[in-house]
Amino acid sequence: MHPSAIVSPEAIIADDVTIGPFSVIEGPVKLAAGVKIGGHACITGDTEIGEGCDIGWGAVVGADPQDLSFDRSTRSGVRLGPFNALREYVTIHRGSKNGTYTTLGERNFLMAGVHLAHDVTMGNHNVLANNVLLGGHVRIGNRVFLGGGAGFHQFIHVGDFAMVQGNAAISQDVPPYCICHGQNQLAGLNVVGMRRAGFDAAARSEIKAAAKLLLFSHIPLSQALALVAQSEWGAAARALIDAVATPSKKGVIVG
Repeated sequence: MHPSAIVSPEAIIADDVTIGPFSVIEGPVKLAAGVKIGGHACITGDTEIGEGCDIGWGAVVGADPQDLSFDRSTRSGVRLGPFNALREYVTIHRGSKNGTYTTLGERNFLMAGVHLAHDVTMGNHNVLANNVLLGGHVRIGNRVFLGGGAGFHQFIHVGDFAMVQGNAAISQDVPPYCICHGQNQLAGLNVVGMRRAGFDAAARSEIKAAAKLLLFSHIPLSQALALVAQSEWGAAARALIDAVATPSKKGVIVG
């Protein structure tokens, strides 16, 4: 612990945690084994940071939501799983209602300037490039790549293995396995990502067939779902079908 760091007596900190210069650990924060906190970072409130996480210089984790109606007496927090990397000036805000949490799974990489608003939920092995902005209640799946400067409206979902181009403006759900760009534009399927993830040819073929009907056929979505329901699908394709059938209230992007 650097001598210039300020650490609350309420904090629970593992023996091998590293805390850099001028950092502030405020309130009942919990830092698990192997956590590294860079200089000038602020970790505050009901925040738990899992084993091996690396928090970069100037990062802020656990601060109040940017919500004009937020009651600061709300009991909420942030939960980070193990081995997440937060680079310089990442900001993650706590939940907006009593008992709610902004959560990350494990081994996510958030590059410099990324912002996660209140109540965001993120899975595992995601990469968010510089200055990605997630609004409140956004849900991110697993093994997603979000390009630098992309912005995501509150309440939307981004499915597993999706990829979004830098500087995109997304206000509807991004289906699993899909590539999006611009303003809610669907470019195609993340075939390279599926191959790298180990999807066999049969699974990829099923995903392509389901996507062709649901996302690229120009058939009204209700009719496309009815057509898809007439066939049997494997688990991988079924994940795409379920995401399209049960979107957020913002709806799903189609080609």
